[in-house]
Amino acid sequence: MAKTFQEIMAETRRAIREVSLEELKARLESKPDFTLVDVREGDEYRAGYIPGAVHIPRGHLESKAESLLPQKDAPLVLYCAGGTRSALAARTLQEMGYTRVESANPGYSQWKDRRYPMEVPRALTADQRDRYSRHLLLPEVGEKGQAKLLDARVLCLGAGGLGAPAALYLAAAGVGTIGLVDADVVDASNLQRQVIHSIATVGMPKVDSAEKTLKGLNPELNVVKFQERLTSENVDRIFDGFDVIVDGCDNFPTRYLVNDASVMKRKPVVHGSIFRFEGQVTTFVPYEGPCYRCLYPEPPPAHLAPSCQEAGVLGVLPGLIGMIQATEAIKLVLKIGTPLVGRLLTYDSLGMKFRELKLRRDDECPMCGKSPSIHGYIDYENFCALPGHA
Repeated sequence: MAKTFQEIMAETRRAIREVSLEELKARLESKPDFTLVDVREGDEYRAGYIPGAVHIPRGHLESKAESLLPQKDAPLVLYCAGGTRSALAARTLQEMGYTRVESANPGYSQWKDRRYPMEVPRALTADQRDRYSRHLLLPEVGEKGQAKLLDARVLCLGAGGLGAPAALYLAAAGVGTIGLVDADVVDASNLQRQVIHSIATVGMPKVDSAEKTLKGLNPELNVVKFQERLTSENVDRIFDGFDVIVDGCDNFPTRYLVNDASVMKRKPVVHGSIFRFEGQVTTFVPYEGPCYRCLYPEPPPAHLAPSCQEAGVLGVLPGLIGMIQATEAIKLVLKIGTPLVGRLLTYDSLGMKFRELKLRRDDECPMCGKSPSIHGYIDYENFCALPGHA
């Protein structure tokens, strides 16, 4: 027998538990052990939302719930404008196997009227909404995530083989500020792999050449250029003000300096390296996983560390490794997914094989261990691969 809307709502409210706004506010103030879900439409969400809420529009609930809310026994509280859509959404989730679902009644309209805590996401321009429309379709990114990208500051160490694809894709994704550190000029031999440069920019400083390409791709991008080599004297000045470091350096002294500075400043580093036909990527988040010195406490002898200028590199290889680095940086900014913390991803281009190795933090590490012995920056003299970046 057909049911009226009123009958459906009456059955729904008998089947679910509803919470008052007072109870919801109190639970949010006392270290909430639940996930708050906003099921309103995008235009409603853009006008304001309850802090900490995950936005899943009611129309996308069935298709997005299992990816965004993977634990079906975890407590959830849903809200909409008035309490009707969230109640229906709660019952739908129950039918999908979620066992601890509640609905706020009334909803956000009265929450706002009572002047309870609320946030308004950064408003994107019409051009930005068009440009990043594919990001906005992803609930894991959405407008809130895109705003984070626009506000993010990512530092690329090197505008060469790894820095080129990383910077290009970070700019395309909408990262608002990209720093470039590179003292070199563009050489014709770079063009085999450093796709951010061109014949027209040979002889130009790499940071200027890269800026020209990046601004051509995304005119709104803010490019901060450092045409200098990274040293113990300038590392503090260069690192300050950036959220994530993308390390595309090709020499060990710089890698150790980057590691030590990042640990001291507690800044995450997405590390990449390439050699001939092989590459590797990992992400160092200070005190959450190992640091570079956990793996290699001291630099190896110079003759054991040839650069790309000495050993060569397949031109397409840094493109793949650099794009993985960009992916890791974006995940760190958005706080989504599982970064490569404590994991080393290796790639063999000839065998077309990826491998993952587990990395462990060393309690005896001289940098991040229980009793660190390094308390300042070290410039390793007389040890260096040939100058240049990848």
